[in-house]
Order: sequence, then C-alpha cells, then structure tokens
Amino acid sequence: MSSEPSTESNLPPVAPEVLAEAVGHLTARLRKKLDAATQGCAAAAHPGEDGAVTVRFGEDALVTLRPGPGGAVTTAEQAICTCLLAPRCLHRAAVLGAAPLADPADSVPPHPEADPASGGGQRPEAGAGPGDGAEARGGAGEPSGGARGPVPEALTAAQRRAAAALWRAAAEALAAGVTAGGAVVQAELLRAAHSARLAGLPRAEAATLRVVRGLRAARERSGGHRLSDLTGAFRELLHTAGLLASGTAGPELTGTGRRAYRPGGSLRVYGLCREPVLSATGYGGVVTHLVSADGARYCVSDVRPGGPARARGAGSASVALGGAALDHAGLARGGLRISGATVSADGRLGSGRAVRATPLRGVPWTEEPAAALFARPAAEAVAARLAERDAEPEGAEPALLGCEVVVVGAAGEDLLVREVRPEAPLLRLRAAHPHPELPHMANLRRIAAHPGLLLRVLGRPDLDRAATLRPLAVGPVPGAEYTLRLPEEWLGRADLGYDVLQGSHFPPGTAAAPAAAAGPDVLADSPLWRVRRLLESGVAGGRRAVAEAARTADPRTAYGPLRRAGFTMAAELATALAAEADRRPRDVFGRLTDPSPEAYARSWLAASMHLAAAERSLVAASWASGEGGSL
Repeated sequence: MSSEPSTESNLPPVAPEVLAEAVGHLTARLRKKLDAATQGCAAAAHPGEDGAVTVRFGEDALVTLRPGPGGAVTTAEQAICTCLLAPRCLHRAAVLGAAPLADPADSVPPHPEADPASGGGQRPEAGAGPGDGAEARGGAGEPSGGARGPVPEALTAAQRRAAAALWRAAAEALAAGVTAGGAVVQAELLRAAHSARLAGLPRAEAATLRVVRGLRAARERSGGHRLSDLTGAFRELLHTAGLLASGTAGPELTGTGRRAYRPGGSLRVYGLCREPVLSATGYGGVVTHLVSADGARYCVSDVRPGGPARARGAGSASVALGGAALDHAGLARGGLRISGATVSADGRLGSGRAVRATPLRGVPWTEEPAAALFARPAAEAVAARLAERDAEPEGAEPALLGCEVVVVGAAGEDLLVREVRPEAPLLRLRAAHPHPELPHMANLRRIAAHPGLLLRVLGRPDLDRAATLRPLAVGPVPGAEYTLRLPEEWLGRADLGYDVLQGSHFPPGTAAAPAAAAGPDVLADSPLWRVRRLLESGVAGGRRAVAEAARTADPRTAYGPLRRAGFTMAAELATALAAEADRRPRDVFGRLTDPSPEAYARSWLAASMHLAAAERSLVAASWASGEGGSL
C-alpha cells in the first residue's frame, strides 16, 4: 500500500532503496543529466493489461516496471530496460525517479497484531501538504513512536554509524536547498534512509522520506507544497539524526517500525465524533474518536489509499472491531463494551482475533465522561499540550479539547468566536479539511451567518498558529436559548466533516454579537518573522541564498528589531547562521579548505529549534491573553 499514489501519472510507487541503488549505479556524467531525463517520464507512462507500466525512450530503449502484489516496485528486478547499458542506464533511473515513493510497509508482510483498517499499522504521512494536521496532519507513512518507558539501552555502533551517515546526507541536502536538491541529492538521502531502516531506526527513515517528498513537491511546484512544511521536515530530520548519532536519543526518537499493540483488558468506550482523513499523499478514510469511563482517549480508524470519495464513504462504513455490528456513524454516537482489547501507544484500538465487542448506548456531551472535555479552560489545555509536545513523537496529533464559545462572525474562510469566560481571547476556527467535497467549509459558513450563537466546539488546537482551533464537531450549549437545535438522533452534536447543518438546525431570530476587537497577533506581528524568512530562504535556495542575505545587509543591523523586542538569542543565532553560510575558506589555489556543510547545518538547526520554541511560547500566550484574534 503506497502512501503516495500519483493522480497525474500511471507510474507505480517505487521503494526508496530501489531508486537509490539505480542512481548510485550512474556515472558522474549521467548523473548530471538525470533531472532533465526525469521530466516527462510520468506523462509518457503507459499501463499494460498485465499490470506492467512502460516508458519508451526513442527507438532503442523501453523501460518496464512490474510492481509486486502490493502494487509497488520493491526489488531491482521489477524495473528493466532494453538498452545496452541496463541496468546501469539513465533511462531506468529516470523512470524510477519520476515514480512516487512507496512506504516502507509496502515491502513488509502484514503483522498479525496490526490493525487492518490502518493498512498494516502504518499511519498516512501527514506532513505533505496544507491542512495535513489531520495534516495531515498532520497531517497525517510515519511509524508510531511506541510506548514511553525507561531510558533504552545505548544505541549500537551500527545505529550510530547509520545516523551519522544520515546526518551528513541531510546536511548536504540542506546546503543544496530546493534549487539544487534534484534526483541525485534525493537519492543520497534515500540511501541513508534505507541504512537507517536496516539499523533499526524507522523514525529516522520516516523523517527522511518526509524531506524527500517535500523536495519533490517544491521542485514540481505542487499545489500542496508549503515551504514552512519542508522547513519543519528538515528541522525534524537534522534533530533526529543528530541525537541518534550522538547516542543520546531516547525512545521517542528511536521508535518502532510498527505500531505496537499491547493488551488492554476490558474497556467501555463512548463515541465523541468522527473525523475525515484526507491526506495530500493519497490516503482517505475516517477516524472515530472515543473516550472511556475513566477519561482515557481512544480511536478506531479506517484509512486506506483513496481520495475524497474514500473519506466520505468511510464515515458510514462498518467498524472492523471484534464483530461489533456498528458503522462509524453509529459508533460516533454510541459506545462499545470490549473484551480482550489491544491498544497502541497512541490509543488506537486493534482488531486482533481475540477481540470481542458489543454495542452500548452512547452518552451526550453533557454527561460524563464526555462532559469533562468542556470543563477545562481552553488556554490551560493548550498550555499543557505545548508543554508535552517536545516529549512526544514528531507528528503526534494534538489531543482534542472542548470549549463553549459565542460566534462573532466570518473572517475570510474562517470563523471568529470568543470563549464564554471572562477576558477570553478571540479564537479562530479553521476548517480541519478545506477540501470542497467535504462539508467543513460549508458548515462553518452557515454558523458564521448567526452572530451571537452559543456553541460547544470539540476540535484540535493548531499549535503552529495563534489562537486557532480545527473544529471536528459542534453541539448546543445546555440551557442556552440562542444555540443549535439538532435532531434527537444526532445525540446533541454534529460532525462537521460528515453532517450537513441546515437552516432548521439554527434558532429563529438574532442575538447580540460580541465585540470583535482584539489585540495584535503576537505570532505574526513579532519580529521573529525575520528568523523564519532566513531559515526558509536557506531551505529554498540553499546555503548560497543565506550567504547572499548576509552580504547584502549587516546582520547586526538587520536583526536589531529582534534585540529591541527581547529576542536576543534569536538575533544571535540568526547572525551566526548568516556568518557561517558565508564562511567558505579557500587555499592559495582557490580550493575550499573546509567543504563540509555540517557546521552550517548545526548553525541552521540551532536557529530553527530556538525559533520553534519561541513560537510555541507565543502560541500559548495567544490563547491566554486575548491577543490571537486579529489573524
């Protein structure tokens, strides 16, 4: 099962190690031609009746890809060319380079305890496009980090060597940037990623695949590409590889290759809401969020390759869990009594052979255990989540939070609301999935047409933006007159990704809208944008772009606003990065005496990690101080 099926070509996904090996066989002369040869291969691909895909190069060369049973090319023998230089030819490498990257799970047989609904226990990769926080999260193949526990034994020498090689490849790719990060640079990353996988470092491999996919999307000018996403992917890769190479990494960075399921005993879980999954890398499906009697969070997922139609249909598909006679729509408003439960570290319920489940009556949000979600001020919940973020695996989804809000009005495609508590900030509700074939956007627009409406909102905070919540479901506020009027069978909530709000669901008349005035956006208006722009220009244009920025302006003058605003360390790190980028010592013959980009990568990573920490603090302040509403 591929995490990146192509919608624009007929080429099957290719295992990263197969592509890396093909590029490694090329001579230096052929490598210089690889990027040009790759262009047009996807459009020239022709599928055959036997499942093979062919691409013709002139009269003498025909490349044939024969994917395996999983639909991916996972061995070198499945890619052949008829030219005399094959398999060390440019044609074969070009076609493999034009194909989408397959997930590592494509070449591994399913594990008996893996959840079949999640495709062998692998989550879709979320960081490939906007909104991936659910993008995708996001964004949304990243293996689970596994359960936390005691500090593990020291990494083996082979693991440290693999991590060091990955660090060097990542440093080279960062120094090259998008402009020079073509197929050869990507192949070196993939080769190092495969070595990390063989050494038992699947999290490092997953981080590398995110960078390679980001480089491809940026070079192809894909509509799903965001430079900020690629910048974050480079930060994660360098941070992970650096800690692993030093031997100081904990379990959250070593990880496990598959989602490990442990016995969960007997459980009673109750539905909270359904969330569509629509990944930029080609996955579609649904996740139904659950809560147990003791307040623990669980989920059941059905995520497979597919687009919006797959995401829409999965919302009413049967739940594959212990023979329960429920679909996801029924589970979201019902419950389950489970015996022999198996649970992953991130709360996903497995569907092993010993699991048995029987339906239970659902509970409304006004009753425990669901009511506890709305008892805590949102600012406290977000502050706690931000404090935990560094200790969790990269890409872990923020926990759901609930709050009672009053509608202020529309702000572009978003909805402004204010939490119903004294001195509450103005919050922005942003569609969890903006795809037009899902009803998130339409539902938010209907709600925005009723200023003063009181709502209960259950959603996921966007920890990269000031005072922003991605709502998944809404419901009426108990005892309020001007609030939603939902059908009885909806059990007091509407899933914004599946249920369509109608005029009859809103109260008649109007209510007084609260004031929309708010302070400045502490994140967007802070001078930290100067550091962010420097880091992103380095990702886009490579080391040379950062060096040019250092030559055109005095760094101490350029970062003066940072110092005056109290961001002294950010200014120092940005200045050091600009200086290091421009440091290219040469001997009397003009040759570089220190060609390694590792010092530059360390400087870039230090500035990037500091920026991320500073922005997290500002995001937390925007939820608590009322300074997030003018986004």
